[in-house]
Amino acid sequence: MKLYDLGLAALGSLVALQSCGKTENETPNIILINLDDSGNGDFSFRGAVGYTTPNIDRMAAEGMSMTNFYAAQPISGASRAGLMTGCYPNRIGFAYAPNPNCPYGINPEEETMAELLRDKGYATAIFGKWHLGDNKKFLPLQHGFDEYYGLPYSNDMWPFHPQYKFPDLPLYEGNEIIGYNTDQTRLTTDYTERSVDFISRSAAAGKPFFLYLAHSMPHVPLAVSDKFKGKSVAGLYGDVMMELAWSVGEIFKTLEEKGLDKNTVVILTSDNGPWANYGNHAGSSGGLREAKATTFNGGLKVPCIIWWKGKIAAGSINNGLMSNIDLLPTLVDFAGAEQPKKKIDGISMAARLLGDENAPMRDNIVFYYHKNSLEAVTDGMYKLVFPHSYVSYEDYEPGMDGQPGLLGKREIKECELYDMRRDPGERVNVAAQHPDVAERLKAVADGYREDLGDDLTGMPGSGRRAPGYVAE
Repeated sequence: MKLYDLGLAALGSLVALQSCGKTENETPNIILINLDDSGNGDFSFRGAVGYTTPNIDRMAAEGMSMTNFYAAQPISGASRAGLMTGCYPNRIGFAYAPNPNCPYGINPEEETMAELLRDKGYATAIFGKWHLGDNKKFLPLQHGFDEYYGLPYSNDMWPFHPQYKFPDLPLYEGNEIIGYNTDQTRLTTDYTERSVDFISRSAAAGKPFFLYLAHSMPHVPLAVSDKFKGKSVAGLYGDVMMELAWSVGEIFKTLEEKGLDKNTVVILTSDNGPWANYGNHAGSSGGLREAKATTFNGGLKVPCIIWWKGKIAAGSINNGLMSNIDLLPTLVDFAGAEQPKKKIDGISMAARLLGDENAPMRDNIVFYYHKNSLEAVTDGMYKLVFPHSYVSYEDYEPGMDGQPGLLGKREIKECELYDMRRDPGERVNVAAQHPDVAERLKAVADGYREDLGDDLTGMPGSGRRAPGYVAE
C-alpha cells in the first residue's frame, strides 16, 4: 500500500459523500478489528517501546487517527454490547462483563450491526471474542452473523485463572462447542487465518462482507505463537502486540491480493483501556489516569484508526469527540443500509469522516459504569466527574508475569472538572475556576438521567430497555 496525497484523498471524500458514503458502483466491504484491553500507548506510532507494530502504524499513516475516541464503558461485555447495537449499554440492560452461564445477554429485539448489514446483502462473520451472553440464544449466529469461530467471553474465564474459579472455557464453531481450554498460543493465528479465508471466499462470490475480527489479546492470560515468541525486548506483552500487528498486515495483504483494498473500510479499536494491575502483562494508557474498570480516561479513552483507501484522507487526524457506539450508524451509512428502528445513542460520523467539515460531530458523551451509575460527562473540551467510589491502580504495586496486583479504592467526594485540552491526565480540578462549565455539563447529565436513569442519584430513567434472559 502507498500513502495517498491528502488533497486527492479529500477530493475523493467529497465525491463519495454524494453517494452517502458508498462508492459509485459498489457497496464497501467492512472490517472491524476490536482488540481486548489495548491502550493508547500500545502502538509504536503512539510511543510504544521495546517492540514495533509496523502494520498498525502504516494503517494510521494511510488512514485517520481518532484522538478523542471513547469506549461506551470501561469493561468488555458492556463495551461490546454498545459497539454491536449503537446504544449506551445501560439503555439495553447490559452491565459488566458477563460470566459463564450468565442468565442475561443481548435482547433478540435489538438490531445489531451484523443484522443491519446482512439485511443489506452482506456476508457476515465474527472470529474471536463475543461476550454478549453465552446461552445459545445470545450467540452470534442468532444476531446477524453467518459464521462464528471463537470464545464466548474473556480468555481468562477458565480453570487456570490466578484468583477465581471458572468452568472449562469452550471454543465455538457456529453454535457448537468444538473443544475446551484451547491452547491460547494459536488464537491470534486461528482468528487471522479464518479472517483471510472469509475475505477470499467473499471475494470469489462477489459479495460484500462484514468481518468482525474480535481478538482475545492482549487480555490476560497472554499467549503468543512461536512465530513471535521472544521477538520483542518488552517481554511477552511486546510479543503479543507484534503478533497482533502481523494479523493486521495479513488482512491488508489479502485485500491487496484480491483487489479489494480500494473498496474496503477497515477500523481498528479496543474495547477498553489496559488492565494495569497485571503489570508487565498489561498495556499502556499513554499516561492517562487509572485504567480499565474506571471511568477516567485510562479506562475509556481508546485507540481508533479508520482506513478507507482514496476516501478517508491519508495521515489525517480527527480530534472530534467519538465513541464506539457511533460506529454502528457510521458503518451502516457507509453501506447504504437501514438504521435501527429503535432509538440508539450512536451518531453517524460518515460525512465528517469522508471530509465534510460542516457535518455534525458528537457534542457530548456520558460515562456510565456498574449497573447504571452516571460517573462523568464530557463535551470533549471539559470533563465533569460526579461523586463516586472507584477501584484504583495507584495505591499498590502491580502484579508480574500473569499474576494480578492488589487494587485500592478511592472516592470522588465532590464534583471535579478537568480541562481535557490542557490536562488529559485528569490531575488538576478546575471546578472553582469554571463554575459555569460545571453547571452546563451538569445540565447535560440531568438530561441523560431523565432518559437512562442514574443509580448514584436514585433516578430510574424512562428510556431503558430490558436485556434478553435465558428463561423469559
